[in-house]
Amino acid sequence: MDAEELLKKYAAGERNFQNQNLRGVNLKGVNLSETDLRQANFNGADLSEAKLTKAYVGKTSFSRASLIDADLTHLSGDSMNLSWADISGANLSYANLKNANLTRADFTKANLTQVELTGAELQGVILQKAILRGASLSQCNLSDINLVEADLVGVYLAETNLINASLQGANLERACLENANLMNANLDDANLKKVNLTGANIYGATFKNADLTGAIMPDGEVYQTSTDLEFGKQQAPLEKVISMTRKVIRTDKAPAPVGPYNQAIVASGQMLFVAGQIAIDPRLGDVVYTDDVVKQTEQVMANLEAILTAAGATFQDVVKTGVFLADMNDFAAVNAVYAKYFSEDTAPARACVEVSRLPKNVLVEIDCIAVISG
Repeated sequence: MDAEELLKKYAAGERNFQNQNLRGVNLKGVNLSETDLRQANFNGADLSEAKLTKAYVGKTSFSRASLIDADLTHLSGDSMNLSWADISGANLSYANLKNANLTRADFTKANLTQVELTGAELQGVILQKAILRGASLSQCNLSDINLVEADLVGVYLAETNLINASLQGANLERACLENANLMNANLDDANLKKVNLTGANIYGATFKNADLTGAIMPDGEVYQTSTDLEFGKQQAPLEKVISMTRKVIRTDKAPAPVGPYNQAIVASGQMLFVAGQIAIDPRLGDVVYTDDVVKQTEQVMANLEAILTAAGATFQDVVKTGVFLADMNDFAAVNAVYAKYFSEDTAPARACVEVSRLPKNVLVEIDCIAVISG
């Protein structure tokens, strides 16, 4: 069936176009609302500015089709294929995209208000400046996704994978990110007012200039201020704001920073926050003992000791450590080395977690907080 025949039948009142092959046809600006397009083939078709409101598109394929500025409100159908499609500026509010293949689709500035995306394949999808208010993205894999300046107010993202996601400037007010994985995500300048981060993994995530007023943090505590946050830096609540000094600690006896961070920060003269250390030998500038967790732990502790010394502190001044393991089965071996540096009766508080991956694929990383004596 060609475009002319399709439009003639539609004008005559026909609405059932199941299994039709419309590959590559020009349907720009046409009205196909309330049609049954199940299992039809629109691959490579031009449907820009077309109207498909309330169309049924179960298992329909729009791969590499142009749907720019199309009206797709209340579109419904399970398992449709929109891979590599250009859907920028389109209106998909209240559409059902459950289990859809959206690989590499471009939704820049698209309206996806209240869209159902549960189970959708979202690898490489572009959602920059898209409106996703009230959309359901629960348990979706959004790793490496581009959500820069996206409107995600009230979005349900519980247990969603957002590793390395770009969320700069995104509006996530009142969004649910409970138990989400935000490892290394960029949330700089994001609006996170009243967001629920209970149980979320924010290891390595950045929150520079983010507004976390009233947000529920991973530990279940409510964040009280709207000041800048970097993971691992303590913030004073509004009623207890104090003047704080900060001093950067640098030493060539520990690995040099390889990103926008420092080896350690002394805050208010006594609190020392040491960045996570891995088994890099500062003399070589590279990871040593790639397959030996014991040797790696010894190098990590040596790096921590060098930074503590540069700040005028010792292991006896450490009050909290964080241990990150690539494999929890290595705990006993790591703990045996760790115990050489801390007396059991005065050892600091500690958290130990297994993570999916560590920088440079090392086996262990340790950070710490110390209170400098005197």
